[in-house]
Amino acid sequence: MFESLRKLFSGDPAPAKMAKSSSLTSAPLEPALPDAFLQREVVFDRRNRLAGHLFSLQFHYEPSHSRRQCDQALLDTLNASTDAWNTGQVFIPIAARSLNLPAIDRLRPANTALLIDLDVDCDPQPLVSRFDELHGRGLRLGLFRNPRHPAFAALIARSDLAALNVAASDGITVRDFSAAIRAGEKQKPVLLFGSDIETLDDHRLCHQWHFEYFHGPFAASAPPRKEDAGSDPNKVLLLHLMRLVQGDAENAEIAEAMKQDPLLAFRILRYLNSPALGLNHPIDSLSQALIILGRQRLTRWLAVLLFSVREPDFGDWLLVESALTRGRLMEVLGESCFPGQATDSLFLTGIFSCLDRLLRRPMAEALGDMPLAPGVRDALIARSGPYAPLLAVAEAADAFHLTAMADTAATAGIDATRVNRALLAATAWASEVTEHWE
Repeated sequence: MFESLRKLFSGDPAPAKMAKSSSLTSAPLEPALPDAFLQREVVFDRRNRLAGHLFSLQFHYEPSHSRRQCDQALLDTLNASTDAWNTGQVFIPIAARSLNLPAIDRLRPANTALLIDLDVDCDPQPLVSRFDELHGRGLRLGLFRNPRHPAFAALIARSDLAALNVAASDGITVRDFSAAIRAGEKQKPVLLFGSDIETLDDHRLCHQWHFEYFHGPFAASAPPRKEDAGSDPNKVLLLHLMRLVQGDAENAEIAEAMKQDPLLAFRILRYLNSPALGLNHPIDSLSQALIILGRQRLTRWLAVLLFSVREPDFGDWLLVESALTRGRLMEVLGESCFPGQATDSLFLTGIFSCLDRLLRRPMAEALGDMPLAPGVRDALIARSGPYAPLLAVAEAADAFHLTAMADTAATAGIDATRVNRALLAATAWASEVTEHWE
């Protein structure tokens, strides 16, 4: 079988020259990377739904930094988090030379996949043995295309995923890689992972050739929905309910507003009773929700529902990711930046920072007469007030530009470690919330 795979992948240009190593040996751990920020990118499945996230670590590169050092820093960042960042599927790019790092053995195996770059030309047997060992721990293993590597044929037969850098490949390579992987399947399927997919045309090509997972900036270029979310009756009613709940309206007035759309009322109550909220008693009516949750907490969950979309496309998922992650990220950071203070306003600041994109209107018009704390409105419209620095951090983490990340974190008085932990906490929370949508 290994020889047949080797033949199927033959005819490719020789890879760049790799460092020689006779075995996969341990090496001393290297010093941590200063000011390294975690980058989280979405991965989609064949149904164009959010499948999980790919994590990497970004920093100002120095020639003295080794790939092993970078991988170690990424693994240490993930292992340091106490939050369930692997609620959804997680993909971690890593070099073959880093497979013997002890930090790999501390990773949470559930939903976690390593995407391995065969960067060291070494004896295949140590890599095969390590593959089997990591599989035994429950980790999923993927392999980037490198058919000239002496260990590739043996390892691809043991892999769960076969990865291809689509930006660095032409259409013929995409086709042939897919055909070779599927022709080599015997006992179990090997799922195809397309990384760095830049355009929608490239995505369609990978989809045509049976890829299962899709990563890259292609999703950001998807055309927006034709329908205007600002005219969606469900969203209009949700905004009206939020005004009532945030304002001085009586419970009876809010309950009466709910009767305008029984289906939406059903969706709100179903969501409030989902495991995402972790309530001990079921909520049977909005009036009861006001009593049990309180107005501030109910407002935040109405805000979350505001961004839910039936049959979401790429753009919808990216907007949901932005809104939920910004809100929770600001809330987590606010627990230390504003000790002893309620963080609901920080959450609303983060999630409402995407309201203009949702409604396709200027922020001031989107907020309208929504009763909001002055700090929230000042941060969203004037980029001023106590919440503005944390909003800048959340926006920089969302768009991810390394210089902006470092600058906004320094302005807010937050180091990279705290930002990274907050981002993992926000990822865990957002994954749990969206799991219970439609």
